[in-house]
Amino acid sequence: MKLTKTLLATTALTVAAGVSATAQEMANSMTVVSWGGAYQNSQLKAYVEPYLAANPGVSVTWDESSAEAVAKMRAMNEAGNVTWDLVDAVASDAMRLCDEGLAMEIDHDEVLAAAPDGTPASEDFGQLIVSDCFIPQIVYSTTFGYRPDMLPAGTEPPDSVCDVFDLETYPGKRALQKRPIDNMEWALYCDGVDKDDIYDVLSTDEGVSRALAKLSTIKDQVVWWSAGAETPQLLADGEVFMGSTFNGRLFSAIAEQNQPIEMMWDMQSFDLDGWVVPTGLPADRLARVMDFLMFATDTQRLADQAAYISYGPARASSAPLVGKHAELGIEMAPHMPTDPANATNPHIYDYEWWADNRDDLDAKFQAWLAQ
Repeated sequence: MKLTKTLLATTALTVAAGVSATAQEMANSMTVVSWGGAYQNSQLKAYVEPYLAANPGVSVTWDESSAEAVAKMRAMNEAGNVTWDLVDAVASDAMRLCDEGLAMEIDHDEVLAAAPDGTPASEDFGQLIVSDCFIPQIVYSTTFGYRPDMLPAGTEPPDSVCDVFDLETYPGKRALQKRPIDNMEWALYCDGVDKDDIYDVLSTDEGVSRALAKLSTIKDQVVWWSAGAETPQLLADGEVFMGSTFNGRLFSAIAEQNQPIEMMWDMQSFDLDGWVVPTGLPADRLARVMDFLMFATDTQRLADQAAYISYGPARASSAPLVGKHAELGIEMAPHMPTDPANATNPHIYDYEWWADNRDDLDAKFQAWLAQ
């Protein structure tokens, strides 16, 4: 169902005219779904706390279930009981939710603020709007951290993603996310597949088997994680030598917590994260969500988020406003995954391919894990 002016009228929102619903017509609470940890804290500081300060009497309840967003939104839809109001999702999950009718299609220029110079939201976000249901927030990457103090004597620090598969030179446990995404691509790349051919190879049964066979070479040394905060903790505790996680989580551990961790950027996997609105919300809850989104996704708010975590804001107009860390006072730009020094050999994640193939690959990956 397209979020048109007719629907906006039913929720008392005439956003195109710059008039929001009155407080009496909006719900006084929202359940917002995110990922927990440093990332969720950046959302809290950059736009939830300022929004609540400007809207006394409104409350936000957090649910840290974004990793399970697709499965849980399917279940809510089947039960006819949608308890979530706004969901933070990666781009490929947003595409799946959109295709299944579980997330609402959005007219970005109607419901989101223009850039300060008047550039429409759709142009300001540009190609990062990968789905009609997706409101981009950040560009981030999944990459690796490691413990330099756990290197064998005389060994050079790891500088290639393929060092993850080199147990002889770099012994010790690895932490990898408990999903096929990224792991399958890294495995094929380190098994000799050219970057440009990874998804063609992964589209075949032989390619899937090849990726899983490569992962099997380190399987007994892998600690599998589901929440982004797990790898930084495993590294801090010395339980793993190296591990993948979101670059902002590693930045937080290194810069804010002074943990003895270093970053390895080779083949970092670029991805997008943003909001989706569940379909079927009552008018008062939808009105509150839309009022919040207008505020939380404007140019300044997205730039403000970069003061708390090293993720690039999704709006072009936000990038020049990225400055120093809110507490440490260090410049944030060099810590972004998109900084040229960090992006010499990135992996460009294929959102559409994973949206089309995720369920099948999930089943095969979980079956391999259980072996």
